[in-house]
Amino acid sequence: MKIRKGDTVKVIAGKDKGKTGTVLMTLKETEQVVIEGINEVKRHQKNRRTRSQGQIIEKSMPIHVSNVSLMEGDKVVRAGYTIEGEGEKRKKIRTARPSGKKI
Repeated sequence: MKIRKGDTVKVIAGKDKGKTGTVLMTLKETEQVVIEGINEVKRHQKNRRTRSQGQIIEKSMPIHVSNVSLMEGDKVVRAGYTIEGEGEKRKKIRTARPSGKKI
């Protein structure tokens, strides 16, 4: 998965199409990401103690990684990898596909 925590992404499909946000968490086993302010749902929470009150909470739910695209500045880009160095000092670095800049 080429999208990581802290990346700025744009939603390209679904009910929040066109919105941008920051990735809060990645779920590698299901290939999903949780984005701040995107795909929010309301959940009802019961009261914990006898004198407290229940409430309705809005929380961001996961969205599949194929429905988001990485942003570089204000442009949407595809991410790729390049390998730098030789021998044991080889590093795999994420780059933007069209420009080749490091992300």
